[in-house]
Parts: sequence; structure tokens; C-alpha cells
Amino acid sequence: MKIAFISDIHANIFALKKVLKDIKTQNVDKTICLGDLVGYAPYPNEVINLIREKDIFTIQGNYDESTGEELMACGCDYDTKEETENANKSLFWTQDEVNEKNKKWLTNLPKEKKIEIEGWNLYLVHGSPRKNNEYLYANSKEVKEIAKKFDFDLLLSGHIHLPYFKVINGKYVVNAGSAGKPKHGNPRATYVILDIKKDSIDFRSREVEYNAEKIATAIEANEVLPDEFASLFRNGGS
Repeated sequence: MKIAFISDIHANIFALKKVLKDIKTQNVDKTICLGDLVGYAPYPNEVINLIREKDIFTIQGNYDESTGEELMACGCDYDTKEETENANKSLFWTQDEVNEKNKKWLTNLPKEKKIEIEGWNLYLVHGSPRKNNEYLYANSKEVKEIAKKFDFDLLLSGHIHLPYFKVINGKYVVNAGSAGKPKHGNPRATYVILDIKKDSIDFRSREVEYNAEKIATAIEANEVLPDEFASLFRNGGS
């Protein structure tokens, strides 16, 4: 079975549309979203509506949870007071912007899902099996701990906005990157495709070009979202 995994769209409807269009050309059997549909950019309802319209199975991300349940923090990790203040502006604006129907939908999303495909046990999360805002970077001690402590053949996650594929102690760990707010140094959206067969797993990471200037300009036109966010979308930075 060939599956496209997308994650961390972050209210970027322009990138999402291009990614879904690209997925159509790849002859996949299914598309799965690993969370964080909202935050940072000004089109949260549009993104949620499109994901719902396409009936894409979705895991709840930390930003989805904080928006749906109107929490006081997004569960993100920031180094400075300014970054934290900007994050709060984004979160509270997003909570006000997302309609009640979509908030309820976000709240009811599953935090994890275990499925079996071709004899492989897949574990779907947003951050990690321990918590939805834990960062599992490719060479971190955290990802090694997860591979040791949890039972799976293949772990799929998002949250770090950087796609990768690793084998740790015979277990596969995959990150889907970001289909809306990439952090790999260029503005192209990323997602991954897994071709899962009984005796093999083939991994491909794809980059999709879209009009990043359009989403950056929309952020700058918004009266609440910090202008600093625009450069993150323009440059593919953190």
C-alpha cells in the first residue's frame, strides 16, 4: 500500500492545495495527516474545511488541541520572551478565528492511532507516543528512547517540520516534514510517501513549490499575527 503522509500545515491553505495536487500525481492509495492544521498563518478554517472535505484521516497536533480546547499555550517550544509573546498572539487569534464547528472537530481528533498494513505495525502520532509536543529529531536521545520503550514496527510523526527516515534497533522512524511551514531552509512544502509491502518499506520525501510570498503577504496584512512570521514562510526557517 502506498500512503502519503502530510503534517504541520499551520493554516497555509496555498501550500496545502499544492501538496494535495502533487499527491494526486503520485498514485497513492491513501493520505494521512499527522496534525497541526492551524496556527501562525491566517487560514485555519480554510485548511480544516479542505481536510474534512477530502476526508483525510487526521491525528490531533498540539496546536489543534490548544485551539479546539482553548488552552492558554500552544505547547510549542520557544527560546525567547518575544517568541513566546508572538506565539500567544497567534494562538489567541486562531482560537477566535476558528468557528465552533471546527473547534469541536479539532477537539475530537485522536491523539494517536495504531494500524496494521501488510503485516507491519504502524504507530501514528503528532509529536511522540509520550506527548504530542515532544520533538523527535533524527539523531536525538528522545527518538532512541522511543524506539526502545514503545512497541511498533514503524513510527510516523510530525511536529519538527523536517522530514526523515531512520532505522533504530530494527524499527523504522519517519517524520512527515511540513506541508505548510517547512524548516529545512527553503519555502517548498514537504511531505513523504511510504510504499509499504510485506517484505519492504520504500520511503520518498517530496518538496512542492507554491507561492510562499502569497502566504507571507497575507500574514503581514493581518492586524494581529506578528509580521515576523512572514519571513518564516518566505525562507523556510524556524
